[in-house]
Amino acid sequence: MNKVYKNADEAVADIPSGATLMLGGFGLCAIPENIIHALIRTGINNLTCISNNAGVDDFGIGLMLQTKQVKKMISSYVGENKEFERQLLSGELEVDLVPQGTLATRIQMTAMGIPAFYTPTGYGTEVAEGKEVREFNGKQYLMEHAIEADFALVKAWKGDTLGNLVFRKTTRNFSVPMAKAGKITIAEVEELVQPGELDPDHIHVAGLYVNRIFEGKNYEKRIEKRTVQLNK
Repeated sequence: MNKVYKNADEAVADIPSGATLMLGGFGLCAIPENIIHALIRTGINNLTCISNNAGVDDFGIGLMLQTKQVKKMISSYVGENKEFERQLLSGELEVDLVPQGTLATRIQMTAMGIPAFYTPTGYGTEVAEGKEVREFNGKQYLMEHAIEADFALVKAWKGDTLGNLVFRKTTRNFSVPMAKAGKITIAEVEELVQPGELDPDHIHVAGLYVNRIFEGKNYEKRIEKRTVQLNK
């Protein structure tokens, strides 16, 4: 089975409007930049996007918000995106804010084939509304369901033509479980190599989980910086 695609446009060509997408990345690192630009070019809409954060106004998922392609966001942090805030407050965008650890675990459970799990996170808050609560050892827990997606879209540092992926540092945080959880996983990589060129001990996602792979280009590789103000 040939998993290698020429570029992002070929890899996402069959993603339909109304699809549910997992998009890897953590902050501004490991954003599947080529894939997002290709999705914008397709013009599809009514998408449900699952991501740790919603990018910033001019980068990542923020670009898809500008083109009004996203119907619903499921994420844990959205504080860097003014357009996201505007659409949320105006009622144009559905938003499901999920605690970060809970979101990661919901994705991991899908990859493991486990439909639901219990967590104390969110008990006694708005997060608990409408959810089953059970007591274990004198402590209250919420039942959270695994979260599924039609496509998982991730960016890795290196990959081979069989789909094996290697990530770097914090880029693994959400991309690794997402790559294992999508019904169809599409990976873009900075460097695409032949089988046998990757150290087996360094592979984070086995090719078994990856359906399509291509070598991306023109990465911005933005870096988040701490901004401080001098005392006056």
